[in-house]
Amino acid sequence: MDLFKTMEEQDVEQVVFCQDKASGLKAIIVIDDTTLGPALGGTRMWPYNSEEEALEDAVRLAKGMTYKNAAAGLNLGGGKAVIIGDPKKDKTEAMFRAFGRYVEGLNGRYITAEDVGTTEQDMDYIYLETDYVTGTSTVDGTSGNPSPVTAFGVYRGIKATANEAFGTPSLKGKTVAVQGVGQVAYRLCEHLHEEGAKLIVTDIDQEAVQRAVDNFGATAVGPDDIYDVEADIFAPCALGAVINDDTLSRLKVKAVAGSANNQLAEPRHGHALREKGIVYAPDYVINSGGVINVADEMIGYNRERALHKVNHIYDVLEEIFEISRTHDIPSHLAANQLAEKRIQLIRDSRTHFLPSNKSVINLLKQK
Repeated sequence: MDLFKTMEEQDVEQVVFCQDKASGLKAIIVIDDTTLGPALGGTRMWPYNSEEEALEDAVRLAKGMTYKNAAAGLNLGGGKAVIIGDPKKDKTEAMFRAFGRYVEGLNGRYITAEDVGTTEQDMDYIYLETDYVTGTSTVDGTSGNPSPVTAFGVYRGIKATANEAFGTPSLKGKTVAVQGVGQVAYRLCEHLHEEGAKLIVTDIDQEAVQRAVDNFGATAVGPDDIYDVEADIFAPCALGAVINDDTLSRLKVKAVAGSANNQLAEPRHGHALREKGIVYAPDYVINSGGVINVADEMIGYNRERALHKVNHIYDVLEEIFEISRTHDIPSHLAANQLAEKRIQLIRDSRTHFLPSNKSVINLLKQK
């Protein structure tokens, strides 16, 4: 791989390769953009097939965090870290402490957090070496497990999407097909069930599926069958790239809104959803509750204040849907425009303030 060519093509600011022979650490930190502030993004641990695959994933995820943080109205840039290894058998305290020293060495340019394959305990180990970490065990000034707040944000986002698709935010009597029943999705199911939605669920973990069946009266289907069910809303909450050439022809829903990252296999699939009349909640907007929550730690965590900010995911999505209608573009492009415009206003040498989402949205609403 031509590293600098890749960085230039993706407009990535910095890539840091980290290794510690004693602990077996092999990690890559990617800082995509710090225009709005220090790069905030989680650390993922995964058994990648190659170093190139790990780097490509880190670059892709870091850029996603740039868009997510900008669209959420946070004064934070985007970054991501990946640790190469099996989270079920390769983890050690020494590994995460070694990684924490690398994060410390960046002196605040990158702030890490929990992600796929990492936990609060892992963040606690990192915290032993650096203050530039969020989502540690709950003590004064920290937020703990971000899953409940992420789930609440997705729930609010689904209501905004329902309002766009059906003319009402009410989910009572609506059928939601939930793909994946992990920590975030299970709590999302809880919110949906309490409002009276009917649930269809799937997961490769049969225990997780059974828990949703037992507690929420959900209907269970096979992992591949979730694309064929009759439902009002499809909520991808597990894998990425689930909106693709195969699944698009099978979906029988009016909306797609879920917590999974990178739901569109390719940008053209966002156009295809719109052509099919399916309302799409851009993934990095609807699932931004977790990052909004941990970002609040930087000013002294207050859960009520954090939840108030997460509640506004509903409003941001409404504005994105309006931009989509005004400019006759798919919602994923409308979300990108919102994020890119906010970043560009700061890059403009004539601008010396951090623009609010409201001011950026008003600019984008103008034809």
